[in-house]
Amino acid sequence: MKIQVIVKTHELALKGKNRPWFMRRLVDNLKVATRGTGVERVWQGQMLVGLTLADEAAWPEVRERVRDCFGVAKFFKSYAVPPDLETVKSVLPSLLEKHSFNSFRITANRADKRFPIKSEDINRDLGAFVKDLTGAKVDLKHPDLQIFLDVLPKEIILYFEEVRGYGGLPVGVSGRVAAMLSGGIDSPVAAWQLMKRGCRVDFVHFHSYPLVDMSSIEKTIDLAQHLTRYQYDSRLFLVPLGDIQKQIILSTPPAYRILMYRRFMVRITEALARERRAKAIVTGESCGQVSSQTLDNIAVIDAVATLPILRPLVGYNKEEIINVARSIGTYATSILPDQDCCSLFVPKHPETRARVETVSRLESVLPVDELVQQALGNVTVKKFSSPEPIAAG
Repeated sequence: MKIQVIVKTHELALKGKNRPWFMRRLVDNLKVATRGTGVERVWQGQMLVGLTLADEAAWPEVRERVRDCFGVAKFFKSYAVPPDLETVKSVLPSLLEKHSFNSFRITANRADKRFPIKSEDINRDLGAFVKDLTGAKVDLKHPDLQIFLDVLPKEIILYFEEVRGYGGLPVGVSGRVAAMLSGGIDSPVAAWQLMKRGCRVDFVHFHSYPLVDMSSIEKTIDLAQHLTRYQYDSRLFLVPLGDIQKQIILSTPPAYRILMYRRFMVRITEALARERRAKAIVTGESCGQVSSQTLDNIAVIDAVATLPILRPLVGYNKEEIINVARSIGTYATSILPDQDCCSLFVPKHPETRARVETVSRLESVLPVDELVQQALGNVTVKKFSSPEPIAAG
């Protein structure tokens, strides 16, 4: 009896002639994701991907790794036997011993229509067998245990639980983006959302060390490592912003300083993105959440960019963002106290309706290109890889 994990997709089924390429990428990602877990083989079937386990004891960790692989809509641990109901009956007793239940349901899917017994008759036959074997009752609406059978041309697969994945597209099919990673709640969620759409994400963190402590750097390193479990390898670019901030403070009215910081961040991130052949910049901004995120100020910040700036959280409220952060495991780190670069010299009354002409005039007294190149020359890079051993949940 073979023990397999069967992976089903959703969006990939709609990709037409490009579907084989998307499926190959999913297979490759699953090979990386389950490395070192006891998966013997990852193989592609008809609109599914299968993983053959060397030992059923590998399932808890494989379950966690497969769940975090984008492109996976749902999956289940299955047992493959020859296509014969008597063989199914011979293995069911040992499989059912692993479950505690008072009611059950049999759901058969006769994918191979050449199989001589119809799905309804399979349900009745095996339902009577399990009832006699265990004393449990049949409950079609709210069973304690569901027993699924898929009848395929060469085998019947049995399984008991479907696990939901995140869906989306396999990482790597949509190109590369550069995400500003602040260390707060929003930006890790924004980066994760782009991974879910198939993008490979480079992280860019701006800090003011040594003007402030290293807490924001330390948090961001932890967040980058955690997010790497969803895309398997990452780079974090640590950019010193303190010297630029000091120049801005000397020449800019307090109300406009945050906007000036943000415009320099965009310029620097775009330069790094182009070096990495990234196609867009990603931020965690949500419309109207803070003063720099009004529509007027977003327009002022975007004016210095030539690459698209993607804001996947633009329509989210804070509670919605927090819920995603909790579900993907970044929230606990994001709420740790830190001193980020934008907390330095924050004005009491920031401008909320800035104009491009005004900000451009304020910037005209600064050596913008020189400051950008100076910051780029002092960037440090950290590399991350995953998977690492993780606790099964």
